[in-house]
Amino acid sequence: MSEIIFEVREDEIDGGYVATALGHAIATQGETFEEVREMVRAAVNCHYGDGAAGPTPKIIRLHFVRDEALAV
Repeated sequence: MSEIIFEVREDEIDGGYVATALGHAIATQGETFEEVREMVRAAVNCHYGDGAAGPTPKIIRLHFVRDEALAV
């Protein structure tokens, strides 16, 4: 695997951001964009660090999702 994609959403209840890997059992959170980036790197290294889950991805892609509703 050369790439892993995380969906990043704002946590409307607690604040900050929640990042969840698509197709993998990896999730983390952070208070700021910078912190969530660091936490995602740490979570990926932890998940793949022992080699049991396969080779570590070369690229981590963050897909920031913003849910917004507009009144008509």
